[in-house]
Amino acid sequence: MLSYRHSFHAGNYADVLKHLIQVAVLNYLRRKDKPFIYMDTHAAAGMYSLVSDEAGKNSEYQGGIAALEALLSRTDSTLLVDYWKAVRACREEHGDNTYPGSPWLAQHLMRDQDRALMFELHPQDLGSLEQLTYRDRRILVRGEDSFTGLIAALPPKIRRGLVLIDPPYEVKTDYDRVVNLISAAHRRFATATYALWYPVVDRARIQRLEQRLVRAGIANIQLFELGICPDSDVHGMTASGMILVNPPYTLKPDLDSLLPGLTSRLADANGFAGQGHWRSEILVGEQG
Repeated sequence: MLSYRHSFHAGNYADVLKHLIQVAVLNYLRRKDKPFIYMDTHAAAGMYSLVSDEAGKNSEYQGGIAALEALLSRTDSTLLVDYWKAVRACREEHGDNTYPGSPWLAQHLMRDQDRALMFELHPQDLGSLEQLTYRDRRILVRGEDSFTGLIAALPPKIRRGLVLIDPPYEVKTDYDRVVNLISAAHRRFATATYALWYPVVDRARIQRLEQRLVRAGIANIQLFELGICPDSDVHGMTASGMILVNPPYTLKPDLDSLLPGLTSRLADANGFAGQGHWRSEILVGEQG
């Protein structure tokens, strides 16, 4: 359970979609002066070096963040521009070869009145996360299992927020546990936006996850997916997606405009030109 290290995958095409959506939701929450809380169930190290031995093993970032500059020169997507601004801010502070994880992005976008709760179990990543955040009184880091720790922390005093749920799914029961987690958390904190990341390695498993969420009795659920090649038993992860509960009303039209070009660029960068695919779907409407 503790063997997964995100440093091997930092900045890949899955990170691009996940962090682009994270930035979009946080910027939406920032539109109002009222505070928000950010909760991260699997925070990892918080920031990564793309020249580390881990990142260099497969250089997955080459098919992700490194492939975006050509697209940025001809985009009018606010989502993509805002995400790139956050990445640049990280590099201006920590060096050109760094990539921000979700904790760094949240810390960067939080205001004085906002708060964060982050969970991480891996000892080395927990140490890095604590080093990144220890001077920031807005952020609480806990080295415990978020599947129980998150529920114990709900409901928070702040009634607006984003809960990012992105386990590595090394333990296959996590596909069921995340649905149970969202259901239990939603009962305690129904006004939050929940963002669940998932990898497509076994399409049938993702279909079951979707079906369970649809039957969970929760309204306003949307799904966004970016794939670099067709589903396969050979290529490992061929796509990844985000399922959001209570997404900003602006998110779907913005992603509908961005995903075709973004998918094409990232599929090409990963050696699968013309084979990319994407999804943007309302799984459950606002009225349930």
